[in-house]
Amino acid sequence: MEKIAENKSFGGRQLRFSHNSAALDCSMNFSVYLPPAAEQGPVPVLYWLSGLTCTDENFVHKAGAQQHAASHGIAIVAPDTSPRGEGVPDDAEAAYDFGLGAGFYVNAVQAPWSSHYQMYDYVVNELPEVVGQTLPLASDRAGIFGHSMGGHGALTIALKNSDRYRSVSAFSPICSPTNCPWGQKALGNYIGNDRQAWKEYDTAELVRSCEKHLPLLVDQGGADDFLAEQLKTELLEQASADANYPMNIRMQAGYDHSYFFIASFIGEHIEFHKEHL
Repeated sequence: MEKIAENKSFGGRQLRFSHNSAALDCSMNFSVYLPPAAEQGPVPVLYWLSGLTCTDENFVHKAGAQQHAASHGIAIVAPDTSPRGEGVPDDAEAAYDFGLGAGFYVNAVQAPWSSHYQMYDYVVNELPEVVGQTLPLASDRAGIFGHSMGGHGALTIALKNSDRYRSVSAFSPICSPTNCPWGQKALGNYIGNDRQAWKEYDTAELVRSCEKHLPLLVDQGGADDFLAEQLKTELLEQASADANYPMNIRMQAGYDHSYFFIASFIGEHIEFHKEHL
């Protein structure tokens, strides 16, 4: 992998890399924050998954996570949200909610998306291998978190890979993509018309069948414009109750869907993960 940017931040290093992804068949960028403790040896790692339209840089610039990661001695790896580049297909109308910037962290099986849109495999398998080869990360002490589409990605990935992650959290996650317009568009195109197959990427469905209960925290803004139509937090709350899965789902009054919301609670999320990493 090639380092393309480096900045000093709270005693640590904010880095950006480029590499050729075998899973996505294109060049990909990702960002990594290494805390000061990484100078002494491997540190725990959090994987951050961003939402629709984002790249790997939105979280780095807006969330204010570096200070908290530095004080707790935790690294943060932030990948892009979709494959990019020449030959990578996009939404026919260049819509924001599908195609480039909207990989939904699934493995596409429908053409033409299946040739590049393998974001699930990229996040779960390839990216940890790439960063683990050269960076001082304790891969056995990993957590995952994200926002909106990335919150959906973090929750589904963690629930399906409870042996890889010790904790999971999300801001404003799409809790049941099988029941909202964003999810139905993405899953219908990436996965196809078999709605039963969609459940593999639906947090509210996975909660009902997962055997291991990872520590799980969700923050949702009460003034979020997408709450009723797209995010469906009530379906996750119901699934949690039905499955007797203890999770901390917090409704934060007055907060919206933006990075102002994320920045307000990012310290609490990193501290939550620290307890388990």
